[in-house]
Amino acid sequence: MDRSQKADAVAQLNAVFNEVGVVVVTRNLGMTVDQSTELRTKMRDAGASYKVAKNRLAKLALKDTDYVGIEDYLSGPTALAWSADPVAAAKAAVDFAKSNDKLEIVGGSMGAQVLDEAGIKALASMPSLDELRGTIVGLINAPATKFAQVVNAPAAKLARVFGAYGASEAA
Repeated sequence: MDRSQKADAVAQLNAVFNEVGVVVVTRNLGMTVDQSTELRTKMRDAGASYKVAKNRLAKLALKDTDYVGIEDYLSGPTALAWSADPVAAAKAAVDFAKSNDKLEIVGGSMGAQVLDEAGIKALASMPSLDELRGTIVGLINAPATKFAQVVNAPAAKLARVFGAYGASEAA
């Protein structure tokens, strides 16, 4: 990698750090190519990205971002996972680490808030942004549905009374 390629890599990582909601630092302990491909696929499906980056370049890219606190986690064979959704990358990484002992969660950061391994696991247990949106829509929709039922109930009861009266007169 020559100097211009390194500068481009630092600029790309810096742009990522300025746009994302969470960064998770993982340690790869001898994952195979198939395992790495599976992890990347799971990350992509969750709306996250996963990249092995040189620690020195990642540290340079962290400068002047909210994620400067994760610099201490960047030692050894590390890789970075990130997503705009503050939960997606953490959830995908923790789920994969549960089934594969060659991926270790080191820590990460959600904005300026630095998280250790336990913090990332706690973040992964939270509902995703889409799940929260669905819950909110359900909560908003429920009162409207109940209101419609209450408004329609008197008319339905009145129609049943008239129907019963009409049936008794006809008989």
